[in-house]
Amino acid sequence: MHAIETKRLILTRAAPADAAALARFSTRNADHLSRWEPTRPDGYYSETAWHNRLTAYAPDIRAGRYLPLVLRFHDQPDVVGTANLSNIVRGEFQACHLGYAVDAEQEGQGVMSEALRAVLDHAFGAMSLNRVMANYLPENMRSAALLARLEFEREGYAKRYLKIAGEWRDHVLTAKLAPQPEELADRASTPGAVGA
Repeated sequence: MHAIETKRLILTRAAPADAAALARFSTRNADHLSRWEPTRPDGYYSETAWHNRLTAYAPDIRAGRYLPLVLRFHDQPDVVGTANLSNIVRGEFQACHLGYAVDAEQEGQGVMSEALRAVLDHAFGAMSLNRVMANYLPENMRSAALLARLEFEREGYAKRYLKIAGEWRDHVLTAKLAPQPEELADRASTPGAVGA
C-alpha cells in the first residue's frame, strides 16, 4: 500500500519501524485515551511491546484482514494519530470496523476528520469495501459528532458491548456504506462538492 496523503497529513501502514514513534504517542496520550479504551497491562505502551504487536500483526496485514495506519504531519516524525481498519471480511460481506485515536493536542483541529475522509476513500476505493462500521461510547460526544460529519448512520445500540476501562460498556453502533454510482455522479456534478 502506498502512503495516503491529505493537505496536512501523511498516513502510512504501521510497521515495526514505527514502534518508537507509537510508544511516544501512546505514552503521551495514555491518560487522554484511557476512558475510551480497554485497560492496558503494564508495559503495553513500551517500544518493545509495540514492536512485538506490529510484528505479530504482519500475517493479518499481509492477508488483508487488518490495516493499521499512523498519522503524521508532512515532514514531521511524530505520530499525531492512528486509524485502523480491523476485522476486514471479504466475500459476500466486504466490511470492516474502523478505530481511531488522535493526540490530545490535536483534538478539535480537524485532524481526525481529515484523516478519516482519506481512510474511507481508500476503504471504498482501492479496497472495494461495501461497509465500514464504527462504534462509540454513548457519552463520547466528540466521536458522535465526528462520525455524523463523516455521514455514518446510527444502526443500533449494543449493551455491554466492550470492556472499557475495566467495565462492560454499552456502545452506539454506526456504519457508512460505499457510495453508489449515482451518488458519486451527483457529488461530481455539484459545484464545490467535497471530492469533486
